[in-house]
Amino acid sequence: MPRTATADRVDRSALMDFLRPRHRAVLVTRRSGGAPQLSPVTCGVDAEGRIVVSTYPQRAKAANARRAPAVSLCVLSDDWDGPWVQVDGQAEVLDLPEALEPLVEYYRAISGEHPDWAEYREAMTRQGKSLLRIEISGWGPVATGGFPPESPDKL
Repeated sequence: MPRTATADRVDRSALMDFLRPRHRAVLVTRRSGGAPQLSPVTCGVDAEGRIVVSTYPQRAKAANARRAPAVSLCVLSDDWDGPWVQVDGQAEVLDLPEALEPLVEYYRAISGEHPDWAEYREAMTRQGKSLLRIEISGWGPVATGGFPPESPDKL
């Protein structure tokens, strides 16, 4: 049976319920000339409801977010045909040592408890990791693909 596309407007609580189990997104930042720069990322939601993304300070997404903090993400379901949502917000870039405990929270949001937190913290420090923390300012509907509801040609 053909699937009808959906676009469900949700409140912040329902958005958080949608985002928390989903960890794949495409992050959009802006290059210095204004063109979009897209990065596939792994993301989580922190205790304050911000989207968090681990990165390195020299990556384009970090440099772009420092210069122009307005960003967007398309958060995807693991199933390619599953629901997705666009989220807009303001990013801040945290570098070490400030990023260390937020990186722990990032890991917990995605994978749960680490078997050795001291080892994890040492690895993040050795790798020189940074964290993008995105305060959500708006979002679109939670959407699915398919035929438009009014389409007479559903096959």
